[in-house]
Amino acid sequence: MCDPECPNEAISFGAEIYEINPDLCTECVGFYEKATCVAVCPIHCIIVDPDHQETQEQLIDKFANLYVD
Repeated sequence: MCDPECPNEAISFGAEIYEINPDLCTECVGFYEKATCVAVCPIHCIIVDPDHQETQEQLIDKFANLYVD
């Protein structure tokens, strides 16, 4: 359910499970108030990767780099 909801196309099916590309994921900053993938996940399997924690400012900057020319 999460894959089509991602506005950044950061979710894809990996070798065995769906994976989130941290280079594309903005946790829906710039689109929604909350991460949509977390909101629609029926089994609540999306967890924070301790190696890719970002501040709100970093997420805003990433959004700007992805979408603002």
